[in-house]
Amino acid sequence: MLTELNFKLDLDTFTNEFKELLASQRRQIEQLAATKAPRWDNFMVPMEALSDALNQCWTPLSHLNSVANSPEIRKVYNACLPLLSDYYTDLGQNHALFAAYQALHDHDDFNQLNTIQQRVIELALRDFRLSGIDLNNADQQRYKKIAARLSELTTQFENNIIDATQAWQYHIADVSLLDGVPEQRLQAMQSAAKAKELDGYLATLDYPCYHDLVTYADNAELRETLYHAFCTRASDQGPNAGQFDNSQLMHEILSLRQEMAALLGFDHYADLSLMPKMATSVAEAQHFLLELAQKVKPSAQQDLAELQQFAGTTSLQPWDIAYYSEKMRQAHYDLSQTEVKKYFPAEQVVAGLFTIIDKLFAVQFKTQPLANLWHNDIQFYQLLDNNKQCIGGIYFDLFARDNKRQGAWMDDAICRRQLPNGDLQLPIAFLNCNFAPATKGTPALLTHDDVETLFHEMGHCLQHLLTQINYLDVSGINNVAWDAVEFPSQFLESWAWQPESLTMISRHYQTGAALPDSLIEKMIAAKNFQAGLFLIRQCECALFDMSLHSQAATDEHDVQTTLQAIRNELAVITPPAYNRFAHSFSHIFAGGYAAGYYSYLWAEVLARDAFSIFIRDGIFDPVAGERFKNTVLGLGGSEEPGVVFEKFMGRQPDSDALLAAYGLT
Repeated sequence: MLTELNFKLDLDTFTNEFKELLASQRRQIEQLAATKAPRWDNFMVPMEALSDALNQCWTPLSHLNSVANSPEIRKVYNACLPLLSDYYTDLGQNHALFAAYQALHDHDDFNQLNTIQQRVIELALRDFRLSGIDLNNADQQRYKKIAARLSELTTQFENNIIDATQAWQYHIADVSLLDGVPEQRLQAMQSAAKAKELDGYLATLDYPCYHDLVTYADNAELRETLYHAFCTRASDQGPNAGQFDNSQLMHEILSLRQEMAALLGFDHYADLSLMPKMATSVAEAQHFLLELAQKVKPSAQQDLAELQQFAGTTSLQPWDIAYYSEKMRQAHYDLSQTEVKKYFPAEQVVAGLFTIIDKLFAVQFKTQPLANLWHNDIQFYQLLDNNKQCIGGIYFDLFARDNKRQGAWMDDAICRRQLPNGDLQLPIAFLNCNFAPATKGTPALLTHDDVETLFHEMGHCLQHLLTQINYLDVSGINNVAWDAVEFPSQFLESWAWQPESLTMISRHYQTGAALPDSLIEKMIAAKNFQAGLFLIRQCECALFDMSLHSQAATDEHDVQTTLQAIRNELAVITPPAYNRFAHSFSHIFAGGYAAGYYSYLWAEVLARDAFSIFIRDGIFDPVAGERFKNTVLGLGGSEEPGVVFEKFMGRQPDSDALLAAYGLT
């Protein structure tokens, strides 16, 4: 059964309806908590139904707040979020409900449940303890206030980035200042100017525009202007200094996280964050990062030295890096990203991606028109198995636009579960990107980085859509350890680099010609171009995150000082003093990566190691594809990720696989 979510919300009535739903859920939970003999059917099944009903009510509003943000939506979202936070905090501190779960766990019937059902109950008991069930009444009330305040702060943090991005624009009347900028970007900037009733061209901080200007504009002063505005968004620096400043929000977020961890008996927030992850301690995660950084820093230093030599200067500025890197790529590999993107019209890339997924996992995507969508760009697809039976659905929202959160991300719309009547509720995913949209006379063309991003997010979606688990709490991406959640996404990225798959996702947008073998060879040759710089930057971000969240309770959280200390140790490119990267680091201040940004590198070890099977047996080997579908994608959070990895590989992961994939062994 494929359920369509309702995005045509009545914002005037939503808040009251949401309050009524929460009140109803509280009453039903009170009744369930009083169950005299809680068992799976009379307790867990109705609990799951309540959770699912709340998700399906909240998800459309939450999603619209990210992809179609407006004053009206934001007002309703901000009114409802504290209510939801209070609800979940109360749920996690409900002693009667905890006692019912514990009674179910301790009863002899627990051993008669299957292993997945047992895991659902054990995870629930763990989450009760991490939500403060063992705290005294005063500490529980304080925990509740902290949780509510953190919800407000993280939402405001993301809103400030959106507002700061939208608030900045740079009008350019003289086209000669845009020498070097691709024609498609010029057309888009001209259209943006016309929309504001301006002549000439309009530069914005939407990432596709920012990327093209700092990468291709010959005018260094223009590049610096863009860089300065972009890296000071939502901060105390830059052209809009203080207007949407996240400084105090960051300090309060970190302080409250530390206080929450202390209430629960942890030394710092990082220890709390790592409880449900693969890494067992801060020391283990930091050792992993520092060891990797030690191995890659010489390569990063060499990358920078080669770039400086190419540019003819040892004083490259940060706004020069992307520009000269692209020039150097063209010179060394005769590879122009502007030329490459002509072979990647979005429509062809998506069609080719679907073909690759079919060859790997024997599933097909079929367009299904829907009237209930939030923008004309959105496409909805059914996912079919080999018997043409629908097994899921996915919303594609690929292009940048005003009032849409930046970056790329996947989210679950509806989770797979078996309904009480025996029907199967099918999973639905959101896939969101911010690619440059089509311009007049030119379709949307993707850079190869965009292509890799699309594959990455689709990997997340496949873990949600191809789950074989029928229990809400562990189906799809639910309760997958955070440092393993990037495993499927980084795994699928590998197919964006294989000659056989590249021919499937590419066609010249004008001639229809295939991507030439000579260009494929150049792309693959350049694949690990400046890999050292990329990896050392990832280590820097991950260690900064872990350092922030592993400071003792008495420490003063000085974000910029902490960041500078990490940079002094690792960075090979030193940003200017005004750089405020942390102020828009949504992953750790507004997303789920607090004390978990290391997960990208940790999971990439798993992903690169797993892909070695396909290098050995063939990139479309049906046996390996089926095994990956049935283990990593199919088992979701129903087993520990280390166990799932061993079921696929037959062994523990090989940490050298990451360096080998980047050509750094």
